[in-house]
Amino acid sequence: MRITIRQALCIATGLLVAAGAHAQSTQATDELKAQLEQALKVISDLQNRVNALEQQRAATPGTPAAPGVTVPKPAVEGAPVIGPDAVAETGARDSGKARLEISGKVMLDVIYDFDRMNPDWNSTLRPSQIPVVCPGDAGCGKNGETIFSLRQSSIDFKGFVPTAIGQLRTDLSFDLFANGGGNTNIRLLNAWAEAGKWGAGQYYSNFMNIDTFPNTIDYWGPSGMVFVRNPQVRYTTPLDKGGMKVAIALEAPNAAIDTGKVSLIDPSLDITGKTRWPDLTGSFTAAGDWGQFQAAGLLRSVGYQTTTTGNGEPSGTKVGWGINLDGWLKTAGKDRFTGQIVYGRGMASYMNDGGVDLAPGANLQAEVVPSIGYFLYYDHYWNDSFSSSLGYSAHRQQNTDGQFGNAFHQGSYASVNLLWYPAKNMLTGAELLWGKLEQKNGLSQDDARVQFSTQFKF
Repeated sequence: MRITIRQALCIATGLLVAAGAHAQSTQATDELKAQLEQALKVISDLQNRVNALEQQRAATPGTPAAPGVTVPKPAVEGAPVIGPDAVAETGARDSGKARLEISGKVMLDVIYDFDRMNPDWNSTLRPSQIPVVCPGDAGCGKNGETIFSLRQSSIDFKGFVPTAIGQLRTDLSFDLFANGGGNTNIRLLNAWAEAGKWGAGQYYSNFMNIDTFPNTIDYWGPSGMVFVRNPQVRYTTPLDKGGMKVAIALEAPNAAIDTGKVSLIDPSLDITGKTRWPDLTGSFTAAGDWGQFQAAGLLRSVGYQTTTTGNGEPSGTKVGWGINLDGWLKTAGKDRFTGQIVYGRGMASYMNDGGVDLAPGANLQAEVVPSIGYFLYYDHYWNDSFSSSLGYSAHRQQNTDGQFGNAFHQGSYASVNLLWYPAKNMLTGAELLWGKLEQKNGLSQDDARVQFSTQFKF
């Protein structure tokens, strides 16, 4: 039944007219008041019914409103997101293209470790963290362990703001990875900004190539890969329009030191790294439909000092350097080979896993330790829903005479997986991993595990 406000008023008016015809006496006046009150009650009841009917129709999409009644628009859900500083500079080119991007992923890793791993690093496979001498090394105990980890979950904020000198691009990203069992702490990944040819902040080192990272789900990845995020200042210039470019950077220095047998001569010496000068890195990149190739170089001053003497002696510096050749090559469809080979001295700080930059030689004087690292992977896509990645990697050091027998000598790493993409932004799959740690004295131990991961991107 539909009753409009107009109909309700007509009913009320009729009642009033009827009441006026009888207003001839005091008794009629009382009856008129009673009838008026009854009419007002009828109008109120009718109005309530109309409101209820219209609210019911508004909640049902496609239901027309009653004639003569205006249905209010639904309130805006949620508050708008505003980037007050993400506004193009007045007069900048492409001023209409300022934007902010938010992306990330929620990821769960379920791992069964058949052997043993240092519990501080058990949510990823790092060969350098495999216990060799038991009891003694971290991770000794019975074989077999199940690990649940959310630490690969991450979030990324990117900004693109047109300015007078070109587009300002920023990248601020975090994940939850922290050593220490199943701990999930917010960890800075990148804090990077580029404007024109200049960049500054923390980003992937200019000595590495993140584009070569294989399609694996283990967090740490190939042990023989150059991988470090470094605070830096970088200058990049294109050489042509075909994908060739050159980049030069000054990066934050670091020194990984093994005091070795020096501690037997004077246990009171506290020798630490001393980094007086920044590291210098340079890279040349060529890319095309065939794939990508990069050659990178590193030059650094690796120093040490003593903190338990008044003058900081003994101390000193050594020259470290490295050459890295890497890239990837397309084969068929989306398939590709990806790999790298790197060699240098005093450059272990840039390697993905294991090794030191300085160690004592036969006369217990500091020497830069040689390193060679490499990996080769093949990423294969069976179809749009399934892919696999298979490969091997290693980082090997030429140990010095002044190192103890348990010094890192080589870390080996291999993996194979099968990944399924059931829907947009979703991935699930399994990966079989193997790692091995070899020490200077010839002792070694390996570890095998299987990892099941589910990832949701947004």
